Amino acid sequence: MLKILFVCHGNICRSPMAEFVMRDMLKKRGIENVVCASAATSTEELGNSVHRGTRAVLNRLGIDCSDKRARQIVRADYEEYDLLIGMDTANLNNMLRFWGDPEHKIYKLLDYAEVGAPRRNKDVADPWYTGDFESTYLDVKTGCEGLIKTIEGGGFGELV
Repeated sequence: MLKILFVCHGNICRSPMAEFVMRDMLKKRGIENVVCASAATSTEELGNSVHRGTRAVLNRLGIDCSDKRARQIVRADYEEYDLLIGMDTANLNNMLRFWGDPEHKIYKLLDYAEVGAPRRNKDVADPWYTGDFESTYLDVKTGCEGLIKTIEGGGFGELV
C-alpha cells in the first residue's frame, strides 16, 4: 500500500485539489493500493472547507470534496506516509524544516511531470493569489498524471 500526503500552505486550494484529482484518477484506472490525503503547513485555515474555486473545479469534474476540512501536518505524518508531496518551494522548505527528510520522502508534485511537460520542476500555481483555479488544475493534473505513470511503471516497488 502506497500512502501519499499532498501538502500546501492552507489545505483549502492546491493540496485538496491534488488529493481528490489523484483519487479520481486512481479509481478510473482501477488502482486500489494507493491512499491519498492532504494537509497544510500553516494553521491559518484549520477546520475550513475546500475553497469555492477548488470546489468549482472538482464539481465540474464530478468529484465530491464536501467532507474535506483543512488540517495541519503533524510529526506522525512522516512515518504514516510514503510520499509527502508539496505544491511549491515554500511548502517544501516548511516541510523540510518540520520533519527533515532522512528517508527522502519529500518532493514537489511537478517533480513527477514528464520531461517537456509544462512547468517541469516548477511550483503549482497558487490560486489564492492568482484567482486562476484552471491553471492550478492543469498543474495538478500534469503532476498527478506523472505520479500515476511512476506508480504504474513500478517506481515505488513493493509499496504498490
